[in-house]
Amino acid sequence: MTDLKTKAQRVSWMMDELQSLYPETPVPLDHIDPYTLLVAVLLSAQCTDARVNTVTPALFDLADNPRDMMRQSVEDIRKIIRPCGLSPRKSAAISELSHILVNEHEGVVPQNFTDLEALPGVGHKTAAVVMSQAFGFPAFPVDTHIHRLMYRWNLSNGKSVEQTERDAKRLFPEERWNKLHLQIIFYGREYSPARGWSLRKDFISARIGRKSIWKTASDFADFVETSVTPKTAVM
Repeated sequence: MTDLKTKAQRVSWMMDELQSLYPETPVPLDHIDPYTLLVAVLLSAQCTDARVNTVTPALFDLADNPRDMMRQSVEDIRKIIRPCGLSPRKSAAISELSHILVNEHEGVVPQNFTDLEALPGVGHKTAAVVMSQAFGFPAFPVDTHIHRLMYRWNLSNGKSVEQTERDAKRLFPEERWNKLHLQIIFYGREYSPARGWSLRKDFISARIGRKSIWKTASDFADFVETSVTPKTAVM
């Protein structure tokens, strides 16, 4: 096994492993264009992508463009999206941003962060997802999985998602951002969840992660007893 002595070596190894695991990175949220992606990402706040994908077909049957959506009542939107949680706030945001898109952007989703983040309910992460996945603009949206794994892998200090994003953009090649952020999300869901995670399954954390977080793994005692401590693990 190659000894990963430097951070650059660890990052390169991690990216190679993720590319092997996830050579294809389909966008998790079902959508047909930038507008439906924008709405789906807004709905995904504090909700799983799988749940959003069960809700958006009915919503987009009602209205799949800003002109049709602005004609719907907030209450009708809220009834459909209720399973996603925070439905009063999200339904109002969907209605308001649809009005703004029609009145100020000719019904078209803008392709820049400033205008996107000025829309109701659209923060930096949502804007970054739309810029990345709808328009192919290099961006690195940081969700809870990326924030968690960047800390576990000792690639960021975990103090804020803003710091995590800065560290990711500094460490990873720009041409890999759009695909890599999805690869990390997929890995986090499958191998390194927030709770009940296993060091034997989460091989990246076991190889390059912070040794100080090992104790939070479900199989910590067994792993330490039967394994040789990786030289690259960081206290």
